[in-house]
Amino acid sequence: MAREQASPQTSNPAFNVVIVGQHGRLAYEALIFAASLRHCSPGFKGRLFVAEPQPGVLWKNDPSIKNAEVRSALENLGAEIIPFESKHFGQEYPYGNKIEMLKVLPKGEPFVFFDTDTLITGDLMSVPFDFDRPSASLRREGTWPIPQIYGPGYTGLWKSLYDKFDLDFDSSLDLSQPDEYWRRYLYFNAGFFYYRCPREFGAKFLHYALAIRDTPPVELCAQSFDPWLDQVALPLVIHALGGGRDTLPEGYLDGEVSCHYRFLPLLYARESDRVIELLETVTAPNKLKKVLKGSNAAKRMIYQGRGHKVRALFDQGNLPRREQMIRNQIKKNGFWIR
Repeated sequence: MAREQASPQTSNPAFNVVIVGQHGRLAYEALIFAASLRHCSPGFKGRLFVAEPQPGVLWKNDPSIKNAEVRSALENLGAEIIPFESKHFGQEYPYGNKIEMLKVLPKGEPFVFFDTDTLITGDLMSVPFDFDRPSASLRREGTWPIPQIYGPGYTGLWKSLYDKFDLDFDSSLDLSQPDEYWRRYLYFNAGFFYYRCPREFGAKFLHYALAIRDTPPVELCAQSFDPWLDQVALPLVIHALGGGRDTLPEGYLDGEVSCHYRFLPLLYARESDRVIELLETVTAPNKLKKVLKGSNAAKRMIYQGRGHKVRALFDQGNLPRREQMIRNQIKKNGFWIR
């Protein structure tokens, strides 16, 4: 089947944005995200939610945002901090936060989820979302599955999951890519995703993720789901809800309008001069700087100039092909910090 074609849209309905914030690094990243959203998308019409996991039996320590200055700064930027309970994942699989938090978002209101380590770099209202046809980030590497020598290949591994949930496997394939090449199969980075209703998306996401974790097909017996479980379930959810890889035109998210930087050292190493200038602009106000200096990564990379030392290690026009190679070079020079 041919690749899905984007549906043209002339205007967006109001939609909400949600990120996950919790004690430590993610709280500071949430603050930078909120500052970038307000700076680059002043016409954003929706609500900005910071979903906050609450203490409970699945967490060894309290995961909530305990820093009062961070909470106050988020609220000053118009963010609404909303609590949610971890009933299935928690400490053992914190990526599950992005699945479990969907249950507390307003029912029936379109949403866009972003990983907290993201900058909004343009007008979010310009993105032609089709909220009836969900999608997610294609800025990814072929991290899962890893076919074994004597086991099924990519086709057998992925098809076992589609069969498990009674989904049509063939219509998910990108036939422009070679057989048994990972790009042929529907696979996303979970750095962003969107849909018309968070409750509907979240219920299916949770059902699929738990079923894969607890009762995987026998074909997957040699595969690891940690830390990939969310990214294994996500394409199945998107396919089941009528979405796909090309329902959002290229160049907006992971492009002109957003940047999923992962960690600040990686941002300085590989992102554009425009993104770095934006980061340093939105974090410059004294009120924000005072709070963000509580993060060692922000203090050293942004305010003490180490980010530019990281940048000098690389030729941005000829970066190493794999992210791990970039990380290793930063670590070798003593500049890696999370």
